[in-house]
Amino acid sequence: MKIVVDAMGGDYGVDPIIEGTLQALQKREFHALIVGDQNLITPLIPQSLSSQIQVIHANDFIRMEDQASSAIKRQDSSIFRGMEILRQDQADALVSAGHSGATMSLATLRLGRISGVSRPAICTTMPTSQGNHTLVLDVGANTDCKPEYLRDFALMGYEYAKSVMQISNPKVGLLSNGEEETKGNELTKETFTLLEKYPFFVGNVEGKNIFDGSVNVVVCDGFIGNLVLKASEGVAQAVGKILKQEIQKSFLSKIGAALMRGAFHKLKNKIDHSEYGGAPLLGVNKPVIISHGSSNAQAIECAIYQALHAIESDVCQKIQYIFKEA
Repeated sequence: MKIVVDAMGGDYGVDPIIEGTLQALQKREFHALIVGDQNLITPLIPQSLSSQIQVIHANDFIRMEDQASSAIKRQDSSIFRGMEILRQDQADALVSAGHSGATMSLATLRLGRISGVSRPAICTTMPTSQGNHTLVLDVGANTDCKPEYLRDFALMGYEYAKSVMQISNPKVGLLSNGEEETKGNELTKETFTLLEKYPFFVGNVEGKNIFDGSVNVVVCDGFIGNLVLKASEGVAQAVGKILKQEIQKSFLSKIGAALMRGAFHKLKNKIDHSEYGGAPLLGVNKPVIISHGSSNAQAIECAIYQALHAIESDVCQKIQYIFKEA
């Protein structure tokens, strides 16, 4: 398997991206095609792994402040060159922690949408109190949606949960402000009527159901999904800070915290976004994983594992099939 890794555009430069790629290469069998400034990348690659890595030089990269629409014109940028490698079947998947808008637009324009898919969607997993994960989509690709877009998100989410997350009969819910069929805005009400014919659809769900394990896939428009994602990250960070502050207030609290260090470590791992690596872009013809701009090495490593899982499960072809049958 060959994975294109866009080394440019992350918040912390190329170092964590290369480190995460090296960590993944030590644990999984694949070939990494790293695209970016070879003067920055090559010194970071050890001789022991050089046979598994190909560095492809790119003079340019899309910066976070750049317009996503400029990416199609900048053909020597790392993300454009990486996407072309994928489009020409010289690789099997792509991982990027660079400009997410540029990655999405290039994936849609250069790789193309799967036939029948109205809009690609970004999906992410959220931890639940049951120890499993809930898949949420869309979390940012489409801020303004039509009911048929959300229907397509539900179909793609169902197939991803089944193929990649290995859930035999995924349950799909529609995010709304109440569980009753009559709740929601015009978008969710119209979407409900489109989804109720599918056996996997369980009806409306509320925000709390994302985290209680009662449903496997939650569908929403990209505006609401992105708010949910960012609010969840903010709550997790705030809880962590509050907990640390409370522990520091007394000697007994410090002793208790020391005794519970293992439990705290497990909790941190479950709510840390770096454990999940990145967000798959569903609906395009090849696996594309969009990582957070602030990704550390662990996040990049996990994003590469997501790309490998997507390849091994043949999820793009399975989504193609489900849309032929829909």
